[in-house]
Amino acid sequence: MAKPVARRLTDWDEYTGRLTARDKVEIRARVSGYITKVHFKEGAEVKAGDPLFTIDPRPYEAAAQRAEAVLAQAKTEADLAQVEAQNATKLRAGQVISSEESERRLKSAAGELAAVRAAEANVTAAKLELEFTEIRSPISGRVSDARVTEGNLVTGGAGIATLLTNVVAIDPIYLEFEADERNVLKYRVMHKTGERKSALFGTIAAEMSLINEDGWPHVGEIDFVDNQINPATGTIRARGVFPNADRLMSPGFFAKVRIPGSGEYDGLLIRDSAVGDDQGSSYVWVIDAEDKASYRPVKLGPLVDGLRVVREGLKADERVVILGLMSVRNSAKVKPTLAEMTPSAPSAPAANSTPDKKP
Repeated sequence: MAKPVARRLTDWDEYTGRLTARDKVEIRARVSGYITKVHFKEGAEVKAGDPLFTIDPRPYEAAAQRAEAVLAQAKTEADLAQVEAQNATKLRAGQVISSEESERRLKSAAGELAAVRAAEANVTAAKLELEFTEIRSPISGRVSDARVTEGNLVTGGAGIATLLTNVVAIDPIYLEFEADERNVLKYRVMHKTGERKSALFGTIAAEMSLINEDGWPHVGEIDFVDNQINPATGTIRARGVFPNADRLMSPGFFAKVRIPGSGEYDGLLIRDSAVGDDQGSSYVWVIDAEDKASYRPVKLGPLVDGLRVVREGLKADERVVILGLMSVRNSAKVKPTLAEMTPSAPSAPAANSTPDKKP
């Protein structure tokens, strides 16, 4: 026999989901031309600003030079028109020229200044297109393969731009999952009563494991809950964020996540071997002060560190039979030997939990 282990506990709710990239960018051509250089190793990590592709810049260099020449000409003509406008003002003051001629020269100067601004805009556009011939990564992450290689023609422009590759951010990484409506309501009631914070109003702790891992080795937080329940599934979308410094995880992996399903409470833990089953109900044998066994129905919870949570029916100072349940009879006297409730080899990893054994 052994006494229950008293401990501060938290229930956990488990969900399944998929890992997704925090950021994902499709790299497309913004100007047309021939690819002259692919700068990256396919599948490697790149940093924001690293060059990925070079499109032949020579046509765009020529266009930029032409635009600069047009700008220079426009500035010269604007300067000349400005001088004529200043002279016209003086001549008009001396009644040398008509008011119509003076007005024409002033309007001509204004028109030339507008032409300068238009030429400056053309220079800016030409330089921007020249800049677009050097395609750089907008984010840090892992790059895919080159969909277009050197020597091939690519097309730029909205709707028809050629896809060159894509880059996904991998640290940190997101886990997207869906929580059922019943649990969502439970979390909101707990937030209202102050038992547990809701992810709607701040981040909450989360733990995650991949399909080849035991326990919950990845610690992160829930940072987003959607704004409505999906009426087709009765679930709401949520997202966890987890560090991925070792690059173990990639977008698309299946994973399990658990989040606190309750606030902290004082609970009792016993071995699963101490629990009997009686037509769907759970019970334990309790040894009283006279070393007599008594039948005790209990309500059970999840496993924590290899021990079963007892929600109702047991007190912390009571002695529980942990071995030989089949040989115990109600009110029969026994010769108990006190032992430790904690098993020598835990049947579950530390901090792990499973769903309730029985309702």
